[in-house]
Amino acid sequence: MLLVPLAECNQTEADYPRDSTIAELFELQAAQTPDATAVIAAEHRLTYRELDERSNCLARHLQSCGVKPETLVGVAMERSEGLVISLLAILKAGGAYVPLDPSHPKERLSLVIEDSGVSVILTTGQMRGKLPLCGSRLVVLDEESSVIDFHSPCTVESGAASHNLAYVIYTSGSTGKPKGVMVENRNVINFFTGMDRAIGCAGGVWLAVTSVSFDISVQELLWTLTRGFQVVIHRDQGSRTIADEIATHSVTHLQMTPSLARILLLDSRSSASLGSLRQLLLGGEAVPSSLVKQLRRVFRGEIHNMYGPTETTIWSTTYRVEEPGATIPIGRPIANTQIYLLDTELQPVPEGAIGELFIGGDGVARGYWNRPDLTAGRFLAAPFLPERRLYRTGDLARYLPDGNIEFLGRADFQIKLRGFRIEPDEIETILEQCPGVRQAAVVLREDREGDKRLVAYLVSEATGAEASRALRNTLEAKLPEYMVPSSFAFMKELPLTANGKLDRKSLLEMPPPSPSVAMSVNSPKSEIERVIAGVWQDALGIAAVGIDDNFFDLGAHSLTVAEVQATLQEVLGREIGLVDLFQFPTVRAFAGHLGGTQQPGATSDRARRRRAVALR
Repeated sequence: MLLVPLAECNQTEADYPRDSTIAELFELQAAQTPDATAVIAAEHRLTYRELDERSNCLARHLQSCGVKPETLVGVAMERSEGLVISLLAILKAGGAYVPLDPSHPKERLSLVIEDSGVSVILTTGQMRGKLPLCGSRLVVLDEESSVIDFHSPCTVESGAASHNLAYVIYTSGSTGKPKGVMVENRNVINFFTGMDRAIGCAGGVWLAVTSVSFDISVQELLWTLTRGFQVVIHRDQGSRTIADEIATHSVTHLQMTPSLARILLLDSRSSASLGSLRQLLLGGEAVPSSLVKQLRRVFRGEIHNMYGPTETTIWSTTYRVEEPGATIPIGRPIANTQIYLLDTELQPVPEGAIGELFIGGDGVARGYWNRPDLTAGRFLAAPFLPERRLYRTGDLARYLPDGNIEFLGRADFQIKLRGFRIEPDEIETILEQCPGVRQAAVVLREDREGDKRLVAYLVSEATGAEASRALRNTLEAKLPEYMVPSSFAFMKELPLTANGKLDRKSLLEMPPPSPSVAMSVNSPKSEIERVIAGVWQDALGIAAVGIDDNFFDLGAHSLTVAEVQATLQEVLGREIGLVDLFQFPTVRAFAGHLGGTQQPGATSDRARRRRAVALR
């Protein structure tokens, strides 16, 4: 194998418009292709000219509300053409957007709103009721459209510069509270240049499936629109599947987490639809070789493995996967990005040795909002790089002989699940505040390949199904769905290492917790409810399922979903959508969906959060 000197791996210098803003790059593209389709969302279609003019009107309205450079503006709406208009309008007004995911519980949103101090929140009439009471000015787009449209659609002067903030995205925090990552326009524009070089910018049709609270949405919604793509917004509602969108709009590009890719491969129709794509981008979590082998059975286009934390602006390294080996590297750094593998003394490790991965270059974000202490601990000055900042990822890696980087896991206990970084301490802190809970430990188990699940181990006065249900209810009121453990195991004491610290390795070596028993008292009554419950019981290996028990709370995983889908299609003689089980995860809700009606709970916040997580 060719040996590549490490010095060459970090020679990534590339020109880019350092003094421009994201809004200016979009406006240049809109001027070049005014009549081309920019965004499609359900029945709505906007050209570049229409998107430019509508976002200009809203930008002026935001400026009348006091938005200017460095002003943080909340965005609380589902994926739609209005979301894209809102993001562009905030940037055109000079401000920075803060995603407020409608699928998150109100208490979580309150923490973000309070911490960020957003003065204005963009939302819709449908989403307004999901927001907590706060002192921010609400701009309800559908109710204030006549006022917004009154403003001039001409280009807006914002006074924003490349060093001004573009967005602040909140991630899990080890102190029990989320932390906001501050990303500037220049960081994002450098990322755009990196993507031009890594995957090309010739245009195409991009299916956007990611929540705006996950930073890879920046590539789906903003990089694309500064490069002339047609962006199709996949909605969280309705019967249209990803396969439908790919076929209807001749989608060429799709980006997703490996978790979502696995789910799509379980459904024959969704799996077949991937074959028509030109490029498939996988990122947010480790890509196993087995997944690439499965993908190669249906997809012959380009597969790219993408790596990067939010703190260094979306992706920092890329790797084009040809044929899968034993492991899939994360590749090499993108434009104007450097990767250093350092030891505990912050000195480079020898070639081929394992070190902690540090990232430098123009993608390194400003830091954490209102958290100078935390910023100082993660954004460091390297002793061998005067006046340069490095971000400490906490990931372990090594350089391969060909210059690519192999990811080797975490140096700490941070968890990566479905593309989201999770600090176990945040979940454990909330659990230990629950009555009767003396100790809590949260780990990520993968007892079947590709089936990663959070499990909470507890020393508690109360045990059993009712205690699990109470704990889950508490967590769901405070945390996003992806941070709620799928199961709870009660122990007399947690294992400790020889020096008295929690032994997480021992927890992972224990047998997986047994599936829960039915927790609701309502038994199936109609024939369709009894059929669904019976199929679930067989697949989950439990004696009974109540009509209000959650399919995933009872121990379901991705392989179970595929089994249940196939069995129900055979028993009922009708097509069952794979994602329907995420959207309608109780017998009552699923029976109502199959019957053409939505029963109580079918569109609850919890159901929406389940599906939102599944589609990330």
